Amino acid sequence: MSGLEIVAVIISALAVWLTARRHLWCWPIGLVSVLLYARIFLDAKLYSDLLLQLIFAVMQLYGWWQWSRAVPGQDNSQPDNHHIQPQRLPKSGLLAGLLAGALGSVVLGYVMASFTDAHIPWLDSALTSFSLVAQFWMARKYIANWWLWIAVDIIYVGVYIYKDLNLTAGLYAAFIVLAVIGLRNWQRQLAGNQPAAAAA
Repeated sequence: MSGLEIVAVIISALAVWLTARRHLWCWPIGLVSVLLYARIFLDAKLYSDLLLQLIFAVMQLYGWWQWSRAVPGQDNSQPDNHHIQPQRLPKSGLLAGLLAGALGSVVLGYVMASFTDAHIPWLDSALTSFSLVAQFWMARKYIANWWLWIAVDIIYVGVYIYKDLNLTAGLYAAFIVLAVIGLRNWQRQLAGNQPAAAAA
């Protein structure tokens, strides 16, 4: 455990909590957290996770832009304009996302297993690939992002315990709780806006 890991844990938890609350500031705070974790994973030789954090840095900017855009039909002059309105993920988007995650797992796993000294390259690559899918879904405001995050984070807890990143494992356990809170919060918001629609 290092001072850097402690700071990264605190900032990451804050970012996820703000995401669960649908608050725009989750993105700039998340950007800081992923850059800190990029350094941590470099030291731990978790190269797929390092790559994931660097891609996350770009996606944090994309998510920030997406959530900041005016939504047609939404009054963006209201005080709540920092809170986004969740969306349902179409079935075609679900299938495309899962296929992209599986394909990315194979390609990245092969690269990491063949050309680096990465530890647990295949599992690490699969988690990286599906995390990118979840992050994209989050940026697009799809409720389904929380279901995928819950599944990914459960596995990440075991990986970080194995890598002796115990504080980070604890953080990801907290992420699971926050993801459940986020899921329920977004489902309630969607149900309030679209009473006839089933939550994703």
